[in-house]
Amino acid sequence: MKTRIFASLIFLSCAVFLTACPQQTTINQLNGDPARYRNKEVLLVGTVTNSFGALGQGAYELSDETGKIWVVTQRGVPTRGARVGAVGKYINGVTWGGRNFGSALRETDRKVR
Repeated sequence: MKTRIFASLIFLSCAVFLTACPQQTTINQLNGDPARYRNKEVLLVGTVTNSFGALGQGAYELSDETGKIWVVTQRGVPTRGARVGAVGKYINGVTWGGRNFGSALRETDRKVR
């Protein structure tokens, strides 16, 4: 009986943990079907190729093997060349600092390697 309860708790914990994490997506998938991802949380993994910011806000360009996209953040920007896992909502028509970025990711979380 205790084994069954323990197994059930482990299963439920794994199910909750896995549903809370967005699935890794490529930049090509985002740009190829923007309606599917619009305002949904996604995970992108890539290398920072360009960045600018001030006072803890900014934007950085993330590149994977399929393309490039701008990531808008209020957490400070990573340095050029950093390997980043960015989690955020995919948005269209982004303007920041007087520049139009087209589609972008509005960052909610980040892991830097």
